[in-house]
Amino acid sequence: MSMFPGVSLTALQQSLLFAHDVVARKQYDPVLLPLPQDLSGEQDSVKIVQLVKSKEPLGATVKRDEHTGAIVVARIMKGGCADRSGLIHEGDELREVNGIPMENKSLDEIIPIMAQSQGAITFKVIPGNKVEMETIKPKMFVRSLFDYNPNEDAEIPCKEAGLTFTKGDILQILSQDDTSWWQAKHCSVLNARAGLIPSRQFQESRRFSLKRPPALPPAQALRNCRSSSLRRSFRLSSRRRKTRRPTCGGQWSKHNDAVEVATYEEVVPYHRPPWAWPRLVLLVGPSGVGINELKKKLVLSDPQRYDVTVPHTTRPKKAHESDGVEYTFIPKYLFLTELVNNKFVEYGEYGGHFYGTSLAAVRSVLARNKVCLLDVQPQTVIHLRTPEFKPFVVYVKPPPLEHLRTTRRKAKLQSWRDEMGQMKTFLEEDFQEMVESAKAMEAMYGYLFDKVIVNDDLAESFLELQATLRKLETEEQWIPAAWMISRNIQ
Repeated sequence: MSMFPGVSLTALQQSLLFAHDVVARKQYDPVLLPLPQDLSGEQDSVKIVQLVKSKEPLGATVKRDEHTGAIVVARIMKGGCADRSGLIHEGDELREVNGIPMENKSLDEIIPIMAQSQGAITFKVIPGNKVEMETIKPKMFVRSLFDYNPNEDAEIPCKEAGLTFTKGDILQILSQDDTSWWQAKHCSVLNARAGLIPSRQFQESRRFSLKRPPALPPAQALRNCRSSSLRRSFRLSSRRRKTRRPTCGGQWSKHNDAVEVATYEEVVPYHRPPWAWPRLVLLVGPSGVGINELKKKLVLSDPQRYDVTVPHTTRPKKAHESDGVEYTFIPKYLFLTELVNNKFVEYGEYGGHFYGTSLAAVRSVLARNKVCLLDVQPQTVIHLRTPEFKPFVVYVKPPPLEHLRTTRRKAKLQSWRDEMGQMKTFLEEDFQEMVESAKAMEAMYGYLFDKVIVNDDLAESFLELQATLRKLETEEQWIPAAWMISRNIQ
């Protein structure tokens, strides 16, 4: 039965077929302009190229030849409109764009003509002499260690061709032919376009002269230079203890005090094989930010999965203590021997006794197939970034100052125990030092952090940290390529 009264089924079918034929005869592709007929005597060398460009960038940059003054194609962005066409190449001379002569025009005039054109674009070009040798190159991925916005870069050849990225983004490097400007694309974006980014060498050279980031405030620097794996109940007063630098593997040198110019780090995908140790988890942050509380909650939530190291000390054992539980008690001469042999991650001295976290203690936790949670100074991270440990660095930072005062005082959290073991509540100077120290840490060592957690609410921060660490076991991660070159199977 027909859905339309009074209209036969045959008539409806004929109408549909007629409509189909009309639609099928229509042309929906962009209409290309007719090719020019008035070519000059250079017609043997001139090439007429027509491209259909949508709202996406053309994917090419131009420059003026220093010797001839001609406008030539400087770069073809990988995967862009020009690259996909295969009709325009680096080194080609542009004579006209949509009938507009390029002669006597400045680059500032030419770039808008190319950028604003849409639909069919006709180029009159003279092919360059550059012969490209196609070679199969392995894919190269890098983690960006700084934020970049091409619109704020006065030195980029073409802002429209630039690629914006933020610290921690994973980029695939598509071309390093230009020593100053690489071509790259985001790995996390589907069908991402290529764009220009400053090369490592170029970025290092122009950032090397920048001012050194602010140093830690003296009081807070001393407070943070601690024997980090000591339990909270054994944290030492910053006003009374002596401190020492980290010792990992004897790699410390005076050059490590210098601020590294962070640009890119080559990375590779990694998923922990069944036979490998778990990745070492390093927790970094200013004193009082809540790292110890987060560690305790993690261990209590799953003691079969998470653990902390047992610190070493030279002080006498108390009656209620057991060796290897609260501390590993060793004589002073043995502690100093181990220290000289670079067996400690970090160490400190208080009340005439030494305290320290040993590399053996870290390996002991990992060898039991547990995630080792280690609270360290930010500069220690540099020395623990080895193929053996493959550390994942979590930076715990405080909330803004006003909120910090409210949350800490409301929770009645202690800052430290003094030399008499008495609980000390936060003072205003503690809040100030915590925020200042956090800013300095992020400025100097932020490029080393894999995850940043703002500890505004302890319960929420714990859930965020717990979810992050679970992903280390279940999801593929990006790690420095150098970690996979080592022969160490861990």
